[in-house]
Amino acid sequence: MNDITVSAPSKFVILGEHAVVYGKPAIALAIDRRFTVRVRRSNEFRINNEASDIRTSPHMRYIIGQHNMIPVSVNLDSKVPAGSGLGSSAALSVAFSAALRALNGFRLNPESIAKEAYEAEYYAQGRGSPMDTSVSTHGHGIALNVPNSKENHLWNISKNDKTWDISKIEVPKMTFVIGYTGIRAPTGPLVEKVRKYKDRNKFASDIVDEIGNITLEGMDKIRKNDVEGLGKIMTYDHKLLSILGVSCNELNKLVDASLPYSYGAKLTGSGGGGCMVALTDKPKIVSDVIASRGGIPYIVSTGVDGVKIEYN
Repeated sequence: MNDITVSAPSKFVILGEHAVVYGKPAIALAIDRRFTVRVRRSNEFRINNEASDIRTSPHMRYIIGQHNMIPVSVNLDSKVPAGSGLGSSAALSVAFSAALRALNGFRLNPESIAKEAYEAEYYAQGRGSPMDTSVSTHGHGIALNVPNSKENHLWNISKNDKTWDISKIEVPKMTFVIGYTGIRAPTGPLVEKVRKYKDRNKFASDIVDEIGNITLEGMDKIRKNDVEGLGKIMTYDHKLLSILGVSCNELNKLVDASLPYSYGAKLTGSGGGGCMVALTDKPKIVSDVIASRGGIPYIVSTGVDGVKIEYN
């Protein structure tokens, strides 16, 4: 083949933020904003038709190194806002890993792609869980740290002294509105903030346990397509995360504005900025109120496929 085009979905964490650090369950859903990568063989490394230094693209540099590739020309088309917590770098890593495999004539193996993309993320960022790359690879929805039946198990991913069990969730088509605050808040300090609070306060430890419990309840609501029940759990989860101190005025403002027109709303990701998400059947109204409060709205749908070759 002369060139290969592959796309992978972005995602958001619907339940389980911060508690997942302590072995509690977490759920991430793939959404219909995709990162598309087109690759072809070249005599030099190029990005979007411009000669580039591979060292400035650590995710792609790692993956190219795993395949002993000659230089390639890469065209990138992202519908995912960078730095928003929606998994743009994971979607890039997944799509690029799959594209190189297809370019070399290999069949797409989801487990291998998810693991290689995770290693690329770790190489580029020095931390992280395989949640983002797993949901971007598989699509639909995935859960971490959830006891699962054999047919729901996808793969295990290990790094250093940690092992994550990844299982799949069938996700119906639901409509969400994501509201981006425009604030880029590093994950590390927020995780450390929760750790310190939890270590010195049993109440905070109980909150973490409760987040784990309601995440399992939420998974059942997703499977049953119970949007009312899921929305209530989302709103409750936001209150718990706020008690842990990881929300902020900007997120609370967007959540509060969305709730009258939504089944539920909450921050998504590590907090401190980034995005919130509302489950709604009135996406236009929710988008408008988010914009009126200074947020950037994105209407998204779930129940989408994972990484796939795009045939023109």
